[in-house]
Amino acid sequence: MRIYILSSGKYGSRVTNNLAEHGMASNIVGMEEFPQDLPLFIDEFQEYIPQSLPPADLILAVGLSGDINMIVPEVTRRTGAKSAIIPIYGPEQMPPGLQQEITESAPDIRIVFPKPFCSLEAVGDAPIDEFASHFGKPVLYIKSDKFIKKVEVLRGAPCGSTNYIARGLWSMPEEEAEIQATQKLHNYPCNASTDTDPSVGDTSMHLASYQIKEAVKRALGFATKSAVVDPEICNLNKCQEECVKNCPQVLIGLDTITLDEDGQVVIDPATCGYCEICIKECPLNAINIENGRFEL
Repeated sequence: MRIYILSSGKYGSRVTNNLAEHGMASNIVGMEEFPQDLPLFIDEFQEYIPQSLPPADLILAVGLSGDINMIVPEVTRRTGAKSAIIPIYGPEQMPPGLQQEITESAPDIRIVFPKPFCSLEAVGDAPIDEFASHFGKPVLYIKSDKFIKKVEVLRGAPCGSTNYIARGLWSMPEEEAEIQATQKLHNYPCNASTDTDPSVGDTSMHLASYQIKEAVKRALGFATKSAVVDPEICNLNKCQEECVKNCPQVLIGLDTITLDEDGQVVIDPATCGYCEICIKECPLNAINIENGRFEL
């Protein structure tokens, strides 16, 4: 697979370097780097399209903020690619209106906007899926016996944070790994925005932390903390499913809060980031955060 990268800033450089260092150097057929101080609003964005473009299968736009992202569809067409990935790491970088404008301008191209990049999974598009088999939503293998004895990265976050976190989990008590993974993500440090994204009600950095926590939980086979619904209090006839509508994980496409066949609200401890938003939104006070061992 041939990848052409449009990059800007430290985030773009970090992703590009990580891809090259972890097996995709030969797949990168070219790159165009843009200055970070470009205006968010650009009238004539066509003038920023690179003049010499090699054939490619996938366009990756990382670190670009604002209207400069509008060049992605045309760059994709000129390289012969049919697929593009534009990760979202902050609300100012990619407002919903701009995302819609890009999508509507490229009905012939499959463009995905993972929010954040480390939430990327297969979408049924060959180039995107091939990329997502190597980089995207973290997947770990953990061998433990009360203490973690071995950690392998089966799929890492594109920024490289998963490898850094994995090294720091060795010899740690397995009950502490879930929380420690988040702290190590912040120490990396994660380049995702700390500004609340109005479309999901949470920050991109928090969303990134939920993805690595999920990877740790699934690798261990249990979670140590989760939001839990009291079935005796929960009554969908008395609410508008506010927990489902406001869960950040649900809003980026995960099944963190669902309804079972009996119409009962169910919270998945594997993907729950215990952000407490569902607690605040529930009008019946039917949800609490609980500590324990939630087998997955």
